[in-house]
Amino acid sequence: MPSDPTTLPRSSARIARLRELAPGAGLAALGAAAAVGIGALLPTVSALLVAIVLGMLVRNLATLPPRVEPGLNFAAKHVLRAGIVLLGLQLVLGDILGLGTGVVLTVVAVVAVGFAATLLAGRLLRLSSTQTLLIASGFSICGAAAVAAVDGVIRTEDEEEVVTAVALVVVFGTLMIPALPLAAAALGLTEAQTGLWAGASVHEVAQVVAIGGSLGAAALSAAVLVKLARVLLLAPVMMIIAVRQRRVILAARTSEATRTSDAGTDDAPSLPPLVPLFVLGFLAMVALRSTGIVPLLVVDAAAIAQTALLAAAMFALGTGVRLSIVKRVGARPFALAALSTLAVAATGLTGVLLAA
Repeated sequence: MPSDPTTLPRSSARIARLRELAPGAGLAALGAAAAVGIGALLPTVSALLVAIVLGMLVRNLATLPPRVEPGLNFAAKHVLRAGIVLLGLQLVLGDILGLGTGVVLTVVAVVAVGFAATLLAGRLLRLSSTQTLLIASGFSICGAAAVAAVDGVIRTEDEEEVVTAVALVVVFGTLMIPALPLAAAALGLTEAQTGLWAGASVHEVAQVVAIGGSLGAAALSAAVLVKLARVLLLAPVMMIIAVRQRRVILAARTSEATRTSDAGTDDAPSLPPLVPLFVLGFLAMVALRSTGIVPLLVVDAAAIAQTALLAAAMFALGTGVRLSIVKRVGARPFALAALSTLAVAATGLTGVLLAA
């Protein structure tokens, strides 16, 4: 019978924890390596999207042993946060402000309108508040990474909601790769405008790169900069959600205390930090890069490490997408995802046209 980690010496407990995580973490590392390799062979294909798809295939075409689950869960949460922190080194505040007031306001409007419209539609569709919030974050900010970041703050009790949100990001974001350029051509947008629209409207950074890369270097640069501006808003949004979550938990504790006359219940959920640690790390990396003192060699190395970490996390998230679960959730999350996509895309297009 395995020893209880709480009764082991600290060093032994750490070794036991590493042994517990090793199988799943190793599988995530293999998935990330395969995804990065495919991405290197096919430059137009994003390693992060490949990682999610590989994870989905592994989960649904093979039977994974229970021993890999702890490591996969670790990769999907903690490795992802490390990747988000390193993502901050790719952001320079001066470059984002250089987009112009109109584009910056468009980015803020996309996130604000995207959240508001999704939360309202989720209420009308009678979806849970957590499911709606996860979809709103993924579709308004930066896809699966935002979904997982919000999950880390609100600590979703139903993992199916997280899995569903990630699956919807993959499905709808991938559909936008051919759909947005076709719509832009029909509307008579220039390549530069199409790149700006993609950055303002498409869910994943990788999906934005796929669209921008098909249009040319100028469109790709504009698309990525606008998308990274949306990624930057992940930090303040996480802070707002953390404050909101603390209020919800405190209200629940007050209600419980009033009902039971016992404010010290052991099973009360802990309060999330006002500012999650990984968000502080992300902001610190943005500030550091914006000083101009970070050598490009370090930035390039961080970009490679970030891709590897996020690919491992995306693979782990992909293994959480069970097709049986997606079928079971019904049509309402898909309807919400479609409405959220339309709201974000319409806001982004309006902003791009006004900023022109």
